[in-house]
Amino acid sequence: MTAPDAGTTFLVDTADGVRLTADLCLPAGDGPFPAVLIRTPYDRRRHRPELRAWASAGFAALAQDVRGRYASEGRWHPYGGEEADGAATVRRLREQPWSNGLVVAHGSSYAAHCALATALGTEPDGRPDAVVAAVPALGMAETAREPGGPERLLARAGWWAAHGDRRTSDDAALEEALARDPRLLGHLPVAGFPSRLGRALPSWSRLWAAEREGGPLARAAAAGMPLLAVGGSRDPFRDDTVELWRNWGGPSRLLMGPWGHTLTASPGPEARPQHRLNLGRLYVRWAEAALGGGLAPGRRGVSALGGSGRWASMTDGPAPTAYPFATALRSLGGPAFVADPEQPMRSDHLDVPAAGPPGRCLLVTPPLPGPLDLLGGAEARLAAVADTPTADWVVRLVALDPRGVADHPATGVVRRADPAHEPARFSVPLGHLSRRLPAGTRLRVEVGGHHFPAHARNPHTGEDPVTATRLYSSRRSLRLADSALSLPVVAARHRAGRVNPAQEICR
Repeated sequence: MTAPDAGTTFLVDTADGVRLTADLCLPAGDGPFPAVLIRTPYDRRRHRPELRAWASAGFAALAQDVRGRYASEGRWHPYGGEEADGAATVRRLREQPWSNGLVVAHGSSYAAHCALATALGTEPDGRPDAVVAAVPALGMAETAREPGGPERLLARAGWWAAHGDRRTSDDAALEEALARDPRLLGHLPVAGFPSRLGRALPSWSRLWAAEREGGPLARAAAAGMPLLAVGGSRDPFRDDTVELWRNWGGPSRLLMGPWGHTLTASPGPEARPQHRLNLGRLYVRWAEAALGGGLAPGRRGVSALGGSGRWASMTDGPAPTAYPFATALRSLGGPAFVADPEQPMRSDHLDVPAAGPPGRCLLVTPPLPGPLDLLGGAEARLAAVADTPTADWVVRLVALDPRGVADHPATGVVRRADPAHEPARFSVPLGHLSRRLPAGTRLRVEVGGHHFPAHARNPHTGEDPVTATRLYSSRRSLRLADSALSLPVVAARHRAGRVNPAQEICR
């Protein structure tokens, strides 16, 4: 048998009669072969080079348009129905004469959601034998809001404008809409975004009603097949990727690089030549180990230490080091500020206004006397007061290198409903850090009440930010003596260790 082109059509009939269309690429020879399944809303044809690469490594490779997208029949309901369609496709693959019965579910972003939905589904005979989930958009609720509550406005508006409730994608839809209507994202209510955009989005309201209960993270502990979770330290789903790895019940491996949502195609400024990986080859090597029983039980992880060229093991993270606001950081302007939704702290630049009333609390460390390696979870512990019944608290960590160039390794945001005017103590998780900060770097900590347009603005009335039509200011104050920044500092004696990422995740 000669290897067909990746454009060979493979059809799957679902239980309700909808036909799903896929491209199939088989290796040379008669088989039997293990299979790799990619289910995507982003056009299966984009994956043809990837299918050929898998086939050259001995895998039958299938890229399928999800229901209602591109060449597949039916109507697409984002984040709905992927379990059943995935299971039907896995069963169909295993029926083929060239199949050896083993299937790897693989995907990136929404396609990772599809892979996980299939793996965590209720139909045992339709589950894959291993999962590769890259920058996973875990589920509707997980993508809609931060774990602490605030709505992810910019990312969801961009995704829904480009892909939601339509058969094909228009990747430039939000950019073009903002060029026509610069105040689009500031329009109230947030629920009215589709009408302001000028396009019907029936699932927009369902997005904000979605709940995390029973989602992928809750079901991950029951999974028995191997998992490879791949993420980027600059990806918005970075911390979801880490949590998936931590919660997975079967053998789990984590690869975290200094990348954005498109992984090695979008390296951050802290990336080094040693962080360039051929992810395709690594996926093949991992899949062979996973299907062949070559992975040890338990959890192993490796993370690029941006700015250093190193890869570090995440199996045993360092103990956190606390930096009290009152002694380790210098306040620039005092602990009081006003969270004004008309002049919010912007998420799209790191400039600090030089004039006007303070819109955030600013603190800064002295220059670091030597390099500082950070690996693991960071958080800010705040003692604070707001004069409104609800308040979002944003903590942004900014690194100012010796030249004064600013970069932001982490931002955290949580929603609180503490009694107005009464002090409260709480933590703001800043997520996974994996960076080397050079000597001379100063850390700037910004505490604010908004992070717009990345997140919707809190109206400060107790109303739902998605449906609110009026916004009010909130006066805030921090108790610096009881607040601190907690960082995962790697001790100097451990810096010399070297880790090979491929070896670490494939054993």
